[in-house]
Amino acid sequence: MPQPARTSALRRVAPWAGLLALAGVVVGGVLAVVATPWPGALLIRAVFQRNNAKLKLVMEKHAPAGIERVAELQYREGDDDAHLDVYFPQGTSGPLPTIVWTHGGAWISGGKDDDTPYFQLLAKEGFTVVGLDYSLGPERRYPTAVEQLNDAHAYLLANAERLHVDTDRIFLAGDSAGAQLSSQLATLVTNPAYALDVGVTPALRRDQLRGVVLNCGIYQVMPLVGATGLFGWGDIQSIWAYTGHRDFASSRAVDQMSTHFHVTAEFPPTYLSGGNGDPLTDSQAKPFAERLGALGVDVTTLFWPDDREPALPHEYQFDLDTEAGQTALRATIDFLRAHSA
Repeated sequence: MPQPARTSALRRVAPWAGLLALAGVVVGGVLAVVATPWPGALLIRAVFQRNNAKLKLVMEKHAPAGIERVAELQYREGDDDAHLDVYFPQGTSGPLPTIVWTHGGAWISGGKDDDTPYFQLLAKEGFTVVGLDYSLGPERRYPTAVEQLNDAHAYLLANAERLHVDTDRIFLAGDSAGAQLSSQLATLVTNPAYALDVGVTPALRRDQLRGVVLNCGIYQVMPLVGATGLFGWGDIQSIWAYTGHRDFASSRAVDQMSTHFHVTAEFPPTYLSGGNGDPLTDSQAKPFAERLGALGVDVTTLFWPDDREPALPHEYQFDLDTEAGQTALRATIDFLRAHSA
């Protein structure tokens, strides 16, 4: 088991910290009765953008040289939200195992550029890495992002040769809400009945999908909307903004997003991780790992002792100034290599 690491220079207790705590005191009561998710969504987005900028500065210190980037490819005609970037080592002449990464941000914030240094680090290890943008709520709503990401997969298959994509060795990956989306796309590929219910024909085949990398994700939505306090308020605002509905118990979107209940034994090998200071680890990641394991899916986990100090927050894996972040990066690369063979 990994040992406790030194205290990071960047201690993000949770994505709702700082500004959201202050703003929540001031405007929380007002927003609670507003008949639209927009005010809450924009406040949360501002907090996430600030935290993402800080974390990107940390990652940039570790970014390697020698990586080529093909930027801002529009993967869906007529859709200004649908762009992707591709990273691979300089001098690459053929296909490489390919990681398709979907960013997090509570479905209402974030972008592919937030994680550029991390993509460069993965590419340096001999992978083609794809960073995806997709539409955010409340501007556009579920299942728009799912449909876009599936179209991105189709675009990568159609342009595989020039983008150095190995179409027989594809990994779906993501963090936070991006982990939820990646798990959903993998479920579409491996559960035909589910794909029919969602109304999306998967671009990928099961034999093309070598694995899934899921960090700090959400796989059952209802426990989130049942939470109380500031965090519960933030979860409710985000899901309301993304789905367009507040009646979560009867929402088809909430049911379809909850991949815990739709995965089958055909789900691909999976890497799951979360910090011991992230409430999503005990409520989401560990139960999902148990569910997949019970189905016979090959599951690799990186979880941490409950009493580890300092506690590792949501998205801890991107804090590469810490031993824990470096351990998670190595574990991710080891998983990818093992399932690329």
